[in-house]
Amino acid sequence: MTLTIPKRKATYARHYCEAPQKTEANGTRHWITRAANFVTVVSEVVAGTVMERTAQSDEYMIFVVSGAAVMEAANTKLEAGPETLLIVPPGPSKLTVTQGGQIISVFSNKASDLLNAASNASVYADGAPEITPITAWPDPVGGFKLRAYKMADVTSPDPSPLKMRLFRSTNLMINIFEPWKNRRDPAKLSPHWHDDFEQMSLGLKGSFVHHMRYPWGPDMTQWIEDEHAVYDASPSILVIPAGVIHTTQDTGEGTTWLVDIFGPPRMDFSSKPGFVLNEKDYPMPAAQQ
Repeated sequence: MTLTIPKRKATYARHYCEAPQKTEANGTRHWITRAANFVTVVSEVVAGTVMERTAQSDEYMIFVVSGAAVMEAANTKLEAGPETLLIVPPGPSKLTVTQGGQIISVFSNKASDLLNAASNASVYADGAPEITPITAWPDPVGGFKLRAYKMADVTSPDPSPLKMRLFRSTNLMINIFEPWKNRRDPAKLSPHWHDDFEQMSLGLKGSFVHHMRYPWGPDMTQWIEDEHAVYDASPSILVIPAGVIHTTQDTGEGTTWLVDIFGPPRMDFSSKPGFVLNEKDYPMPAAQQ
């Protein structure tokens, strides 16, 4: 790959010590952070909270981290317990929280109401032309419908200690790592970059240091020092721009848990047979099959 010069800086969102973008009357709180192609809402919810989309034009994802909820969409009603990923079809949908906990929602950039409410909306005022836009992948097998994937029912095919668990829809990809009991070996980190897409890293448990290096261009006045962003707790979000060399190190004691989010689905991961756990539900573009 040819190293590209980043067009913007990373977004740091430390939900654990920052005010939410929205607080409901019942105490439910929502933190909203966007990337160029998608937006994520981290919600600390109480029982009785209703999260509804009345005119959703494309699929979106909900990960019930803890607590429980009932999801209704496309004439289907599903109960979702802890550590359940839902892929919600276009059209109206409603999630009702039956037990308080934490819920992660991920939408494409068609959800303009959420883009405008994001804490970092101004970062993308130029439209992020360096990012390849989402082009929808083929319709899912059996058509659009409400789908649920329980983490307890899947096994990571990843031979590395990271233990990735990848799922895709027609427009998004999420990597729900298995929780880590042991810290990453500092001699075996994985610095890399992405030419034309962004990565959102969401900390669900524990502490992290995100290491980032901005490649130098010919204009020395624009050079940026390396960044080692310390996140003392969770939940938290880092949005990594295209072209930024990055790797993440978990720190401290106990369990750490990370989720990575992309839009559209990553072709490199999808091209590995069996690596995306719901690949039978979501076919690749014909030219890549």
